[in-house]
Amino acid sequence: MMHPTDVTYIALVSLAGAVARALRRGLPPGWRLRLEASAPEDLEAGWIWLHAVSVGELILAKSLAEKLRDEQHRVHITTGTAAGLALLNERTVQWDQGSGLLSGGPFPLDDPSGLKSFFRNPPGAFIALETELWPNLLRQLEAHQIPRIIVNGRLTARSADRSGLGGLWLRHAAERVSLVIARDAESRDAFSTLGAPNVVMGGNLKADMPSPVPLAASWEGLRRGWLESPVMVAGSTLEGEESIALEAWRKLRPIHPALRLILAPRQPKRFQAVAKWLAEQDLYFNRASDIQHLDTAQWQKTDVLLLDTLGDLPAAYGEGTVALVGGGWRGKGGHNPLEPVRWGIPTLIGPGFTNFEDLVAPLRTADRLKVVTESELVTEIHAALESAPARGPGWDGNSPLPGGLSGALEKTLALLRPWMPLEGRDRNLEK
Repeated sequence: MMHPTDVTYIALVSLAGAVARALRRGLPPGWRLRLEASAPEDLEAGWIWLHAVSVGELILAKSLAEKLRDEQHRVHITTGTAAGLALLNERTVQWDQGSGLLSGGPFPLDDPSGLKSFFRNPPGAFIALETELWPNLLRQLEAHQIPRIIVNGRLTARSADRSGLGGLWLRHAAERVSLVIARDAESRDAFSTLGAPNVVMGGNLKADMPSPVPLAASWEGLRRGWLESPVMVAGSTLEGEESIALEAWRKLRPIHPALRLILAPRQPKRFQAVAKWLAEQDLYFNRASDIQHLDTAQWQKTDVLLLDTLGDLPAAYGEGTVALVGGGWRGKGGHNPLEPVRWGIPTLIGPGFTNFEDLVAPLRTADRLKVVTESELVTEIHAALESAPARGPGWDGNSPLPGGLSGALEKTLALLRPWMPLEGRDRNLEK
C-alpha cells in the first residue's frame, strides 16, 4: 500500500501536471521544456541518469560526466531551466568527444506522465548534483531498486528544519536516497537531520573543476584593444550589484583612466534589462553576444562589456586584473569564488557568502581572496590594481589552490563506483 505522504504528493503533482499541459502555450519557457522532456529512445537499460538543475551545476557536472564516459557508461544528462538546456545543447557534443555515450535534455515534471519515458528502459543509477529531492522520482527509482545518489550534496540546517506538508515530502524523499556525498560538514549534518540514511563527506567538487573552456577566437579583438588596460570583472552579479560595480569603476577612473569593466549578471533573464540600463549611462558599452562584429578600434573605445553569453564567465575572469564575485553584496549566499582565484588574480567578495563558507575560509587563510563591505570596495579594488601583475600571455586558469581543497572528484568517484552498473558496454554484453 502506498504511503499517505506519497498519495498526497502524487495527487497534487498530477493535478499540477494536468493543468500545465492544458495551459502549455501560456507557460514560461522552463515549464514548457519540462512538459516536453522525454528520454532518448536509444537508451538501453542500465544507463546513468545525471541531473544538474541549471548552468552552475552543469558546469560542475562536466568532469563527472566525462569520467563516467571514460569508464564506458551511457549517460543522459538532464537540466531544469531554459538557460541550462541552452548550455547543455551547446556543450554535450564537446563533452561526448564522439563516443556516443553522452546525451542531454530537459528534466521532466515529477508526475507519473512526465517520468514515464525515463522508465521505459530503466536507468542503472540516478545521480543528482547538490540538492535535488524529487519525491515521486525517488519513489519510482526505489521501486525499481535503482541506486539514488546525491553528489556534492548541499543543504542548510534551515532547509532541513522545514515544516508543514512541504517539509514532510522533503523528509520522506530524503529517506529514500541511497547515498549522499556531502560537500561540507554543515550539509552532512543537515542531510542526516532530514533523514537521509547514508551520508558521507566527499568534499566540494567546485575545487576540482578543470581549467575553463578557452574563449572563442572572436575575443582576440578585445584582447588587442584592451591590452594596455587594467580590467575589473564583476561576475555572477545580482540585481543592484551591477550598479555597485559601475559606481566603483567610475570612482576609480580618475586614478586608473584606462580601467575597463566586464559585467556578468548571474541570471540570463536579466541580460536585456542590464543592457537597457547600461545604454542609459554615460559610457560606451558592448555585448559579448555581438563580439564577433567588433574590431580592435571599436574595443579601444569600449568602456564596459556586458557578458551576456552562457558558460563564458570562468574563462572571462582570465581577462581581468581584479575580480568581484557577486551574490554577497545584495544577497546572502554568494557565488563561487574559485573561478577567478584559479587565474591567480585578486578576488573580492561581499559579506553574504553563506553558501560557500567551506571555500571562503581556506582561501582567506591563504590570502587568495578578501571579504569586503560595499563601503570598502573602492579602496580594496584600488589596492588590488596597484599590486596586481600585468595581464598577458601565459595565464592558464590553473593557479594552484590551497592544500586540502582538491581531491573531491576522485573521492566522489570512488564512493560512486560500488553503486554503478557494470562498467562498459563490453561488460554489459557479457551478462
